[in-house]
Amino acid sequence: MLITVLENMGLLCSKNRRYTEADAEENAQAAEIDRRIEQERKAEKHIQKLLLLGAGESGKSTIFKQIKLLFQTGFDEDELKSYISVIHANIYQTIKILYDGSKEFAQNDADSSKYVLSNEIKVIGEKLSEIGSRLDYPRLNRELAQEIETLWKDSAIQETYARGNELQVPDCTHYFMENLQRLSDANYIPTKEDVLYARVRTTGVVEIQFSPVGENKKSGEVYRLFDVGGQRNERRKWIHLFEGVTAVIFCAAISEYDQTLFEDEQKNRMVETKELFDWVLKQPCFEKTSFMLFLNKFDIFENKVLKVPLNVCEWFKDYQPVSTGKQEIEHAYEFVKKKFEELYFQSTAPDRVDRVFKIYRTTALDQKLVKKTFKLVDESLRRRNLFEAGLL
Repeated sequence: MLITVLENMGLLCSKNRRYTEADAEENAQAAEIDRRIEQERKAEKHIQKLLLLGAGESGKSTIFKQIKLLFQTGFDEDELKSYISVIHANIYQTIKILYDGSKEFAQNDADSSKYVLSNEIKVIGEKLSEIGSRLDYPRLNRELAQEIETLWKDSAIQETYARGNELQVPDCTHYFMENLQRLSDANYIPTKEDVLYARVRTTGVVEIQFSPVGENKKSGEVYRLFDVGGQRNERRKWIHLFEGVTAVIFCAAISEYDQTLFEDEQKNRMVETKELFDWVLKQPCFEKTSFMLFLNKFDIFENKVLKVPLNVCEWFKDYQPVSTGKQEIEHAYEFVKKKFEELYFQSTAPDRVDRVFKIYRTTALDQKLVKKTFKLVDESLRRRNLFEAGLL
């Protein structure tokens, strides 16, 4: 009897020991999880959230790609290769827009003769227009590239291209059309510049983490940049990103004052940008959020503004040219800049006027300029942080 009791006591002690060891192991795992969560929470506190907003075709995604190239490791070979189909699709879509546009102008324009294509060119155009209508495009080869080049160089297509603002012709057109032979090579791998020109409409949300001072994170802020689609049907996805934003980077394509929206050809792009900027400024959750306005596509603007007067846009109808050449370009740019400044202060409640607001002239394709701009943005935001901490 005594032996049995002692044996049972031994079993109980053994079980208790196993339970105690299991509990200790479980507690240690829980403590490690808690430690990591706390560590991540502290790390997150030091990450500044940036939101990249703007209407469709404003150049947001090109800015986003530049950040990846400038402040991260860039694109590896597999990522570069993934753009081959995108670039080839851009070429087919563009040549279709130009061919179909020339047919429309030849039928309806008062000066229709300059848009008329020869029968030989029409055969090529019909073939390429059919390819451009597909959902699945063939890989660009030398033969197709030669046909596209023949069509591109036709005088009627060039006349149509000159009216590209009426046809949703993308900004990448000239670059890709002038590089057809290289882009159609069997061993073609896109360059970084090709990737920057490649046009893919952003859907959903993409993000990237970076530091403008490089790898040494201790010497500067760390940012998490969110890019979202700019087309109207994408904007409903913006709202859940609005909380906890350090700064909004708003892209406005100032060259698009004579163009209409891809999704609504009755609406001027600059007027849409104005209304969108006004709406973003008035969001309650941006009460203390800094605003960085990128007046983008200046390279296209300076080439266009001497040919197409600013006052073709309803918002700029009070613009009066005063000079020619570079002086007129600067005058036009300052006019647009002032319009946005006025809009900012009109749309900003009195209790929000002390939030940081900066305007930058940008060309998203110019890597040196983008790098310089982001260093200035970083400096502005660090100064604001120091000021809020009472150190300035």
